[in-house]
Amino acid sequence: MIDGLVSVVMPSWNTAALIGESIRSVQAQTYPNWELIIVDDCSTDDTDAVVASFADERIRYFKNEHNLGAALTRNRALQEAQGEWIAFFFFFDLWTPDKLEKQIAFMKENDCPLSYTEYEKIDEAGEPLNVYVSGPDTVNRKRMYRYDYIGQLTMMYSAKVFGLIQIEDIKKNNDYAIRLQLFRRKGTVARLLKENLARYRVRRVSISHDKLKKKLRSHYDLFHVCDGRNALVAFFFACRNMWFGLLKKKKYETNKSNG
Repeated sequence: MIDGLVSVVMPSWNTAALIGESIRSVQAQTYPNWELIIVDDCSTDDTDAVVASFADERIRYFKNEHNLGAALTRNRALQEAQGEWIAFFFFFDLWTPDKLEKQIAFMKENDCPLSYTEYEKIDEAGEPLNVYVSGPDTVNRKRMYRYDYIGQLTMMYSAKVFGLIQIEDIKKNNDYAIRLQLFRRKGTVARLLKENLARYRVRRVSISHDKLKKKLRSHYDLFHVCDGRNALVAFFFACRNMWFGLLKKKKYETNKSNG
């Protein structure tokens, strides 16, 4: 483990169209002591060529021999991480240039091993949607089990405190599974840095009864498979999670175009 180093974890699969912009977002950080760990899950597009075009020794690129899925791909990236701090990044997301610098300073000042920030939503073309997402000032274990208030692209934690995090092989909610692992540590509390330091790209998805059922099933798998809850408790947690998701959207999302 290298003191002061931030390991930025980025799983990849067929990301050629957008990954270049995200890599440049990491390179633009005012905090220079980072490594970007990209683990590619057998892409069939030009992801290899796009990543190879960046001549930056801080970028470490790995490829799975077989398609493993997002959860196991993240596990491998976390195994490769060498930093004191762990941050996460999707291939379609963006950070403000001062994100890492401000977040590390905030965590040191407040002596907290886990933090997250506010962020805004952008469309597929990168244009602002004027939707800003915040969260509770602090998130403890009880609150985290109600709903995942922490945006993955904004989270950072201390590897010195939490050690290596590995999750079960589930297809959905594997980012939430990482946070449940963190919050199973006794006394874990995440603190919110009240600044908009990230841009989350919203991709078009259709809403249907079938998709809602799949979402409920994915939450059930999260609590049953990853968290080891029995079927009844896992189902209850999944239903409660979806309910708190509606409340979170109402309380912590602000559409500034509507005032």
